[in-house]
Amino acid sequence: MASVVSFAVQLQSIDAITSSGTSVPLLSGTPTVDFARFNGLQTLIDMNDVPAGTYNSVSITLGTGTIGYLNMSGGAPAIETMNASFTNPTVTIDLNNPLVVQNGGAPVGLRVDFDLAQSIQTDTNGNITGQVNPNFDVRAVTNADGGAYIDSFIAAVVSVGSQSFVVQGPHGENFTINVNGNTEWDGDASLSTLNTSSIVELSGQLDRADQTLDADEVAVLTDSGFYARGQITYVTPSSGAAPSFELYVRGLLPTDTGLNLGQIATVDLTGNEKYFIYWMHNKFTNFLFNSSSLVAGQDVSVGGPASGAASSSDVSVKRIHLRNWGFNGTIVGTPDPTSGTFQMQVNGFAGVLIPQTVTVYLGPACDFRYGLGGFSDLGASVNVRVVGLLLKDPISGNLVLLARHVDGTNFTDMATAAWQ
Repeated sequence: MASVVSFAVQLQSIDAITSSGTSVPLLSGTPTVDFARFNGLQTLIDMNDVPAGTYNSVSITLGTGTIGYLNMSGGAPAIETMNASFTNPTVTIDLNNPLVVQNGGAPVGLRVDFDLAQSIQTDTNGNITGQVNPNFDVRAVTNADGGAYIDSFIAAVVSVGSQSFVVQGPHGENFTINVNGNTEWDGDASLSTLNTSSIVELSGQLDRADQTLDADEVAVLTDSGFYARGQITYVTPSSGAAPSFELYVRGLLPTDTGLNLGQIATVDLTGNEKYFIYWMHNKFTNFLFNSSSLVAGQDVSVGGPASGAASSSDVSVKRIHLRNWGFNGTIVGTPDPTSGTFQMQVNGFAGVLIPQTVTVYLGPACDFRYGLGGFSDLGASVNVRVVGLLLKDPISGNLVLLARHVDGTNFTDMATAAWQ
């Protein structure tokens, strides 16, 4: 189970159901979602008009799916896939609090969590079998709830206005993105720098008045037509400026290049790339993240000309962004409340890439979720998920994790918000 790196499945339908049995669709298409991609983060699946009413349950039907896993039995590690077989492709979930849609009211929606650990089945030896018993946690949310915040939404720019721009999401839908004086832009980006070859990552919440997204963070991943994101699996060399690194590809736009989702690509570096850290805008950014501080386990996005992605063994890029990601692990030793730090052994696929313990730093903006109320709840051997930035200490060379969220064991493996 620890070797699982992806679970990509087609969402055939998500329907809201009233107490009288009336069912309405919440999806406008049949998107394929990798439920292992958003570990501790939330994205946007779809946004549609839904008839006013009170909906007490939700029915989710899954189509074809694949499980990607790291196979180390043949010597050299390799990413392989197996087809998923569902014990029941349709699951109906009763909502603890109903989804109430009002005429002229603010947007409401569903937060859909898929629990990988509970769903993907294993044999008596702990090996995955391909059998999946879908286990969802679905909750109704308003756009003011913490569970409604969109941490990461990646899309291609379609058009640019005076205080907004339109993007096409990964499943083909168009969304209007609002920006204002409080919107933060990564690096040298701004509204005026966007063009129809730009692919952006943004964070924010749905507007209270209409079906648009108010962005509080925007990063331009590329302005020349190609982007890929995933985890670094290998860096050459281990110290000094790296001429290349290998990337396990979890996200990709466009999808008709020489790269493939779920496979490893070699990213070549010339020394002219620009480096950014999502949500960090200060003069220390390039000191903390550059060609000498790339390490296996970091979640990054790369962007450049589409012509530079014709071959997975020879990818050329112009921009590299370090991003937050969720690292599952076990606390080692006793946490230090004075310094606000603790040691953690990372588990799962990321743990294969990060064999040593990492020091976790909790800043003043870090919060505790899913069963954890504060630092006092942490202790030796406690299992946690830390959502944050993995960095190489530029002085010592040791790995550190800057925490944005620390989650208890009541989390599920991926969260997406389907807004209606």
